[in-house]
Amino acid sequence: MDSNGSGRRRFLKQAAALAGVAAGAGAGTEWAARGQSKMPELAKPGAGAADGQDHREMLRRGARFSVDHITYYTPLQDYAGIITPAQLHFVQQHSSHWPDIDAQQHRLTIHGMVDRPLSFSMDDLKRLPSVTRIHFLECQGNSSAMIHGAGNQNMGPPVQFVWGMTSCSEWTGVPLSVLLNEAGVQPEGKWLVYEGADPGKFSHTLPLAKALDDVIVAYGQNGEPVRVEQGYPIRMIVPGWEGPFSVKYLRHIKVVDQPYMAWNEAMNHSIPRADLGGKSRWYHFQWATKSVITRPSAGLEALRIGYVQITGLAWSGGGAIKKVEVSTDSGRTWKEAKLQGPILPKAHTRFTFDWAWDGEETVIMSRSTDETGDVQPSRAELYKNWGIPAEGPVRTTHFNAIQPWKVARDGSVRDAMFS
Repeated sequence: MDSNGSGRRRFLKQAAALAGVAAGAGAGTEWAARGQSKMPELAKPGAGAADGQDHREMLRRGARFSVDHITYYTPLQDYAGIITPAQLHFVQQHSSHWPDIDAQQHRLTIHGMVDRPLSFSMDDLKRLPSVTRIHFLECQGNSSAMIHGAGNQNMGPPVQFVWGMTSCSEWTGVPLSVLLNEAGVQPEGKWLVYEGADPGKFSHTLPLAKALDDVIVAYGQNGEPVRVEQGYPIRMIVPGWEGPFSVKYLRHIKVVDQPYMAWNEAMNHSIPRADLGGKSRWYHFQWATKSVITRPSAGLEALRIGYVQITGLAWSGGGAIKKVEVSTDSGRTWKEAKLQGPILPKAHTRFTFDWAWDGEETVIMSRSTDETGDVQPSRAELYKNWGIPAEGPVRTTHFNAIQPWKVARDGSVRDAMFS
């Protein structure tokens, strides 16, 4: 690739032409072809809009822009299976544009409390032992209580807007344990602090025990190079843990003796909690078990009386999903759904449930259980566990409450989390 990155841009342009094939049918296809798979106008200062790109269309499909932030939401309602097409993977970019990185010049350094400080080129990394594994990533604010009452008709269906900051991909790269073993971690080293090459130098800290367990320095996603919006040329993948741990554009890893509580951890990802007397929890690590019915869900076509296939996704940071139960009578009774293979740890699992709708008003919902026995709670149970007395939305993250969808007699569906 030449130094100005034109090779990567050619790759993205060619990939965009194929986006419709990769994404499947429906709104997701159009969004992929016209939105996420190309750099938006604001993504690269001085660049014109991508071919046929219309920002109003991108907003309708789930994109948000600001002077210091870019967000895309995955249209969970528009694809089957568990693998999110790469061009539909959600994005939380903590800067106003993507960095323009030449992969031939990019290096990853490991230093600090190590015996041998090292610097790896991309060729170096690709010569090392690699793994390929399927894992979900999820923003820590995904499905947060505050989002349910803030739906915007320009943001797409509520399941996308509320739950669409989780995606699942096949990641390829070098186990971080291999790199740390090469460097030789000293006995005092217990944590890592690591940094990306994005304009904001996004940084995070990670316990060494997790780093040596299953973390990947990824250069591949779904059989292609990691995309620009996903951290090209390399990113950290921290399976089962909140998204901010999976730093993009990875360039520095420092082994240290304590957590650093970097700026983004302290300012962007710590929220005062009422149950903690207005104090913030510094760290949320592993995602608890979650599930959501993606069809039928709010904003889609109205149901017809008779057969309805309920489908959705379940996942857990604690391991594999053991079962998913579905209620079609407002939670009075629960029946076990079918799990489609593969059922993998720390990955999305697709479930289906056959239902005969009789035309009466009701509420449908799903409840997941993972292999550790962790059961997805209702909102009331979650608030009780957290010591939060409020009945309505509270400003919090790491939200994993059961999602209720209210089905009206006319077949329309709406979000019933707070109604």
